[in-house]
Parts: sequence; C-alpha cells; structure tokens
Amino acid sequence: MAAPKTRGAATQGEEDGDGKRGGTGGVSYEDSKDCILEPLSLPENPGGTTSLEGSPSVPCIFCEEHFLIDEQDKLLKHMIIEHKTVIADVKLVADFQRYISYWRKRFTEQPITDFCSVIRINSTAPFEEQDNYFLLCDVLPEDRILREELQKQRLKEILEQQQQERNDNSFQGSCMFCNEEFLGNRSVLLNHMAREHTFNIGLPDNIVNCNEFLCTLQKKLDNLQCLYCEKTFRDKNTLKDHMRKKQHRRINPKNREYDRFYVINYLELGKSWEEVQLEDDRELLDHQEDDWSDWEEHPLSAVCLFCEKQAETIEKLCVHMEDAHEFDLLKIKSELGLNFYEQVKLVNFIRRQIHQCRCYGCHEKFKSKADLRTHMEEAKHTSLLPERQTWDQPHESDLTAQEQNGNIAIISEDTSKLHALKQSSILNQLLLHESLKN
Repeated sequence: MAAPKTRGAATQGEEDGDGKRGGTGGVSYEDSKDCILEPLSLPENPGGTTSLEGSPSVPCIFCEEHFLIDEQDKLLKHMIIEHKTVIADVKLVADFQRYISYWRKRFTEQPITDFCSVIRINSTAPFEEQDNYFLLCDVLPEDRILREELQKQRLKEILEQQQQERNDNSFQGSCMFCNEEFLGNRSVLLNHMAREHTFNIGLPDNIVNCNEFLCTLQKKLDNLQCLYCEKTFRDKNTLKDHMRKKQHRRINPKNREYDRFYVINYLELGKSWEEVQLEDDRELLDHQEDDWSDWEEHPLSAVCLFCEKQAETIEKLCVHMEDAHEFDLLKIKSELGLNFYEQVKLVNFIRRQIHQCRCYGCHEKFKSKADLRTHMEEAKHTSLLPERQTWDQPHESDLTAQEQNGNIAIISEDTSKLHALKQSSILNQLLLHESLKN
C-alpha cells in the first residue's frame, strides 16, 4: 500500500522504480533524517472551531476532518483507520493541538515516508493482501525536539498561571463541607478545608488552575460521588457519613483527571507526579543508614485494640473501633467517668486479654486472635466490659495466679521493636490529650 494521501507534496510519497523518492520538498530522505534544516516554528493559534461556537477543535493531519479537543481518541482512531497512521506516546505530547498543526504543515512539504517508520502487516501474505502503516514517534529527531519544545512552552504557561493565582487576592469561593464563604487569596480556603475538615489536596503553591479544580470537586460532590472511592450514594447525608467513617475526605490519587491541577506534572517530559515522587523515595532509601536520632517530628500512630489497624490520631482510631468492632471508647470513658490513669489501666487490661486470646466479656479462651475477634463481634462482647474492680487495679494485682507463676508472658503491646512502639502506642495519644488538658 502507498503512503496515505496528504495535501501538497505529501501526495507524492511513493518510491519510483529506481528507489528514488518523489516530492516537491526538494530534500531527500538521507539528507533530512538526521538533521532539522530550520528552527521549529510552533503555531500561535493551533486548531480551529467546530460548528459549536467556541468549542476548540483539532484537524486531521491529512484531511479536513475536525474533532473536538476532548475527542482526541476519535481523531487518533480516524487517522489509523482512514490514513493508516499511528502517533506514538500521545500522552507525552504536552500540547496536542500545536503538535498536530505542526505536522499537518510539514506533511504538505515532504512525503510522509520522510518522517515516519513504515510498519508492514501481513508480510507473509500475498502482495495484494499486505498493508503498510506509518508510525510517527520521537525516534525522529525533529519529532523529539518538537515534543521537548512543546513541553517547555507548556511549563512556561503553567508557571505564569500559577504565579498569577498566587498573587491574586480577588479569589472568592465557599467551603465544600460547611459552605462558609472566603474572600482574598485561594490559600485561605484551601487551608481552612485542610485544618477544619481534614481535607487536604496539597499545598496551595503546588496547585494551578485552582478555580477549575475546586469546581471539578464540587461537581462530584453535587452528584453525590465520594471523592476517594468514587462511589455514588443515594443522598448527601449518606455520602457525608461515608466519607467521614471511611476517612475518604481526600481525592483519588489514581484518577488522572486531577494531574493537570498539580505543577509537578508539568516539570519533566513523560513523567507523572507519582514517578517523580518515586525517584525522591529512592533517594531516601539510598540514605536509610543515616542517623536520624535528632529528628523531632515523628509522626504518631495509634493501634487498634482488637486488630492491626493503625490510625494517625486516636479520634480516627475510635471511629474505626466503633465501626469495625462496635467498641465505643469515648462513650465508655464518658459513662464511667474515667480519668487518664483509669483509661490507661482499661487499655492495658483489654490488650492483655486480647493477647492471651481470652474474651473479657465471658472469659472463654480461643486458639487464635482471629477466632477471638470473630466470637467477640458475633456475641457483641467487645462492649461487654467486666466489673470495674476486675480491671481498675494496680498492674501487679491485675494478674491471675497462673500469670504470677510466670506461665504466661504478659505483653500489653508488642515490644519486639521498641522504637516502633514509641511511635505507635495508643498511650502516646492518651498522654498527649492529658497534657493538652493540663
């Protein structure tokens, strides 16, 4: 099959009998394949408009067919079916409109075979059944430089937009969770949602096109869609409870729709924020033997009394224990009027019983913690505490006779890794709350 029909010189891209290539471009393949004869000139106003007024469109490289910019896949499909041409790694093209406009012009100047690799399919079939496809990719120096220039231009535009938003004090918006109105800089609203509603989409200085980002998120909430798991719910209250209990007040990091709102995605050609972040993590792993003993801001985490679940705060852990195990620690504390020391004794008692695989509600012993947990949840024994005098005692008198004889090791929390214990113990959270009250 011959090269696809293109406008101008590109229509003369078939080889003649002597192996010479026709065309009015005046530059042979051997002369042009390793060099670019003139500086790249990017179109100022790529594409055009469709019959829908104001809707940007992209023309086909080879014909007058136009497609909406949001229908990029339809254009690529059209080029494959109608013109046997494939563009490699389209997702790495920073500005698709300008990219198409550039090659649309170049293909009028020289045959397509001067730029594209030829892929022959059905090569073992009879000649009349064979077919050629054309691959446009960055193996061609001109294409690679074009992609790099488009990336630089896009980054420049994004940084200018970001700077404008950072300095803009005329921002106006409302909180998605409490509807409070905010005027001034965008950072006021973003910091409010992070501080008051634990909804953090990143530092304001890392975000670009903030208004569009917030509108996108608000639209999803208006459609009763969870921002993290993206499930849809029957009403607003159900959605609100779901996001609170499941700790889904965050966006889905795997949703590529959000990539365009973070400056980091424009920094390096062909790299997403996840890949850039992974490189940073590798650097940390390379220096994992360094001495971090002087680091002061260790993140705390609390461990569930009944399973291995960990949470950043005791509030989140309490929500988990109430939802997963029907154990309401805050309610118990309130009903029994427990002070700090009594809370510690109760937590230690429960941990010791769970470690020994013994139900503190009926005193039955089990072979494993999993069997114990199943029993306690089915029998509703997680909230069935024994008499107060059973656990509200000094630690030593809390032991049974068998424990005092040393037959059973008492481990209220896993002490095999003392450094990790210091960071994960639920007692840290209790101490923190007590110190804040004092």
